[in-house]
Amino acid sequence: MIHRKIYTELLLRLKEPRRFIQVLLGPRQVGKTTMSMQIQEHLQMPIHYKSADIVTLEDLSWIETQWHIARSLVKSKGSAILIIDEVQKIGHWSSLVKKLWDEDTKTKTNLKVVILGSSPWLVQKGLSESLAGRFEILPVTHWSFQEIQQAFAWDIDTFIFYGGYPGPASFIQNDQVSRWENYINDSLIETTIFRDILLMTQVNKPILLRRLFQLGCIYSSQILSFQKMLGQLDDAGNTTTLAHYLELLSGAGLLTGIAKFTQQKVRSKGTSPKLQVLNTALMSAQSGKTLQEAKEDKEYWGRLVESAVGAYLLNQIRGTQIEIFYWREKNQEVDFILKKGKKIIALEVKSSLKKESVSGMENFIRMYTPFKALIIGSQGMPIQDFLSTSIEALFV
Repeated sequence: MIHRKIYTELLLRLKEPRRFIQVLLGPRQVGKTTMSMQIQEHLQMPIHYKSADIVTLEDLSWIETQWHIARSLVKSKGSAILIIDEVQKIGHWSSLVKKLWDEDTKTKTNLKVVILGSSPWLVQKGLSESLAGRFEILPVTHWSFQEIQQAFAWDIDTFIFYGGYPGPASFIQNDQVSRWENYINDSLIETTIFRDILLMTQVNKPILLRRLFQLGCIYSSQILSFQKMLGQLDDAGNTTTLAHYLELLSGAGLLTGIAKFTQQKVRSKGTSPKLQVLNTALMSAQSGKTLQEAKEDKEYWGRLVESAVGAYLLNQIRGTQIEIFYWREKNQEVDFILKKGKKIIALEVKSSLKKESVSGMENFIRMYTPFKALIIGSQGMPIQDFLSTSIEALFV
């Protein structure tokens, strides 16, 4: 059984005296539920787990019922853990959780609480509204190359193409690629868009949101202005709407837009984003290509490799003080810029075996004198080595 690094952190926190609600935030199918259930192996206390994924909206009484069941375990066993999954599905959940948590604090009831959510932005909204000072967040991200390699013995090319979803990985091992594609498209993408975005948020143009996601997968690793996006989309909209929908997709762990690097303290919201999937499986499942076909299409494979690096960076910096950007001036470009405090790291991804120009990197170094400048790929650090490197450690 694989235990992710974040699992160890959760276990340590639950072994501490009751102080804070532990909140696990991350997209679907990254192991939040499995992880929370694994703790029963190492903690000698009863656990009451329930998911709100099928609960009627606005049903606050459901939360109170689960809480009282967990309290009864405390009375008989001395302590217990309550795990509520997909809590954001219940309207106004945070106010009731605050009330119940504060009651337990006052009565010294040793009930520890873990909240799981697959819509991080929606859960955080509830946390900030009612639970200030009562919680800690543990970000649960997409699986890394190291984790997938350890669990399924995939090589780097297999990981770049099929990405980091552990659930359908067995389909690849059993040569059931079409089954894997159907799972990613139907059970993961459609479920996330419908249940975690459209069902929970006011979206006036759902077709536009879906098309934006598809466009983002096609153009992942590329810089595209919102005006150009509108030109590619059939449904009428405006740049403000697209920017908002991109935020919703980012919050659900599907697709994001990386901002342009600038030394100005106030960054222009009008700059063109660099589209970036948070898991390369989202690209491959909609491409219609096999792994071999993807590798033979050098341009597509280059975008896939760069997207794998970008996804790794975005997942690794979750919960840290590191920011990520791209840099471009006229025809000069650097793929990724990492910033932590005053330290800047420039990263350029090269997937081709032939020598490619790095003039963009040279100009960036001349202009900004970064702490480090790294070439990743054929002309520098091997992709598999970089995808096994701690991003925090780069700043040391």
